[in-house]
Amino acid sequence: MPFPNDLLLVIAFALVFEFINGMRDTSSIVATVISSRAFHPQTALGMTAAAEFVGPFLFGVTVAKTVGSDIVNSQLLTLNALVACLSAAIVWNLITWFFGIPGSSSHALIGGLLGVAIFVAGVNAINLQGLYKVLLGLFLLPPAGFLVGFVMLRIIYALASAASPRINEFFKRAQFFTAVGLALSHGANDAQKTMGMITLSLMIGGVLTEFTVPFWVIAVSAGTMALGAALGGWRLIRTLGGKFYKIRPVHSFATQMTSAVVIFGASFGGAPVSTTQVVSSAIVGVGSSERLSKVRWKVVSDILTAWMITIPISGLMAAGIYWVIVRLP
Repeated sequence: MPFPNDLLLVIAFALVFEFINGMRDTSSIVATVISSRAFHPQTALGMTAAAEFVGPFLFGVTVAKTVGSDIVNSQLLTLNALVACLSAAIVWNLITWFFGIPGSSSHALIGGLLGVAIFVAGVNAINLQGLYKVLLGLFLLPPAGFLVGFVMLRIIYALASAASPRINEFFKRAQFFTAVGLALSHGANDAQKTMGMITLSLMIGGVLTEFTVPFWVIAVSAGTMALGAALGGWRLIRTLGGKFYKIRPVHSFATQMTSAVVIFGASFGGAPVSTTQVVSSAIVGVGSSERLSKVRWKVVSDILTAWMITIPISGLMAAGIYWVIVRLP
């Protein structure tokens, strides 16, 4: 059965969002690898893209179910509402990308979904239990990234206290495994958000009667994210790789290890998480562990501001875009 045009439009917007998400968030994964000169930029981007594609196939679709069925009541939404949600998330992602701010794609998507749902059907469209789960993941995991990163570097320094300077070569080479692990965790979490939105649109469009993610949705979402990852987001790579402090191989190793642990934990619990937030927090935690004055806190302050305003701004944008859509001839 061919899909109607409005359903195809939602799927197209979802994949555009996924492409931008892959391009933006991959910068979080490879920034420290490139900054510490562990791998050539194209090598880092290539292995990251491959791992991100594999991630969703290895670790299930629990996060997709959270995003697509646990936050809003699909019976109260329309396909136009999803177009508005995705449009707002895409616009906010492009704005933060242009200015090199590590904003959160996850915050933008969740904010857009909440904003348009409330505008269309009121607060009754929101599943509060699912919303609490999502917000806890989005707002508690970045501080967890900071704390785990802080402790991680202390543990590494304690274990390597008697090592010679040659251990830096180990930290360089070992980043292959930590970066791949982080990329797998990213694919296992972020790609699922688009899967959730596409599956939600299939339910609203009458193609599905229950929330079950089709295999083709997994494949096309993972593939689109991998394509975006392969191209990279160089503005954000410069922010994350150098504006906080001068990153050495040990910092990169600790950051990637920390981020992978936190994101994998969230994925297994079904909680969507902002990879950019977790990695940024881990970078700051690792740097602070060595010396608080090492971190450029003005950059951290700017990023925190972007995080805090993303959900309300994307929500208002989604509501405004929906208002325009329903009034078009």
